Amino acid sequence: MKTPRTLAFDPIRRAAVLWERTWGRASAPQSMATATSVMRVQQLLLADFDGLLAEVDLTFARFEALVLLTFSREGRQPMSIVGERLMVHPTSATSLVRRLEAQGYVERIPNPDDGRGTLAVITPAGRAAVEKGMQRLVDAGFGVSALTGAERVELFRLLEKIRVGHGDVASPQDA
Repeated sequence: MKTPRTLAFDPIRRAAVLWERTWGRASAPQSMATATSVMRVQQLLLADFDGLLAEVDLTFARFEALVLLTFSREGRQPMSIVGERLMVHPTSATSLVRRLEAQGYVERIPNPDDGRGTLAVITPAGRAAVEKGMQRLVDAGFGVSALTGAERVELFRLLEKIRVGHGDVASPQDA
């Protein structure tokens, strides 16, 4: 995995200062810096995960699809559920599953409960890839090992609050 070049300064922090100088404190420079930091961390984590999973010829997106199937009772899900649970467009879900099928990690079969639908079914090779990939991610601390356990819990809670506010998921109190 390639280590990114370490900058001598934080461009996001500098942007917040310049933002406030240009548009004033009322323009929410801290909100901009927070949102930009979240997006940058997502880029860093995704690059790390893709690098770690390359050994099993997976991207993080394909790994997530295999994990979803692993978590299902019978190792299979209707394609509509795959897209919904991965929170991606149905076309993206189909593309993911087709790539996994080409790798021998997933089979697509007709859904016996819905004559028009298709099930994605994880194969033994797919289960082996999930196990190997999961171990690599666990060994790497999922890229958040700079945080304490309590900080990880708090960060999850805060990010979940933003997701609830955007209508992405129901509030945990509503569940």
